[in-house]
Formats: sequence, C-alpha cells, structure tokens
Amino acid sequence: MKLTNQEVEKIAKLSRLELTDEEKDKFAGQLSAVLDYVGKLEEVNTDNVEMTAQVTGLENVYREDKVDQCDFQKELIRQSAESEDNLIKTKSVF
Repeated sequence: MKLTNQEVEKIAKLSRLELTDEEKDKFAGQLSAVLDYVGKLEEVNTDNVEMTAQVTGLENVYREDKVDQCDFQKELIRQSAESEDNLIKTKSVF
C-alpha cells in the first residue's frame, strides 16, 4: 500500500507535526513499508489460535487495604511547614 503525500500530511496534522516536502516523501515510503508488513501479517491463518491478552501467566495479586491508627499524627502535623485545625496546608492543585 503506497501512501500519498496528502495522506502523510493528514497523519502529520493529526500528530501535530510540521513536515517539509522531503520529510513527507521520506515518511510516505517508510509508512507504506510498515503497512505492507502489517498486510503480510493478515495473511496468517489464526482460525485455531486462542485469543490472549498476555502470555506470561502472571496474575495481579491484591491485598486487602487496612486502615491503621497513626500514633504520631500530631507530631507529623507539627513538623509540616503550615497547618491549620490539625490539618496540613498544601498549595492549591488547580
């Protein structure tokens, strides 16, 4: 599949890239080669291949979240740069 310069310009615009005419010609060839390779992969027979999301067999291990009492909460608040009403003051995020 040979990409035209107009198609490369559209891809560049979507990617917010500014390309010179030489770069458009260069990338048209390179992207066309990638698409040709993907086209070859479509020829592979995958009828009896099971779908997989990952192949390592690893699984997520979850633990129960527990809330513990902090014995030195007042000391931490005292050491903070600014505090008010037993709470640590921070800069606004927004």
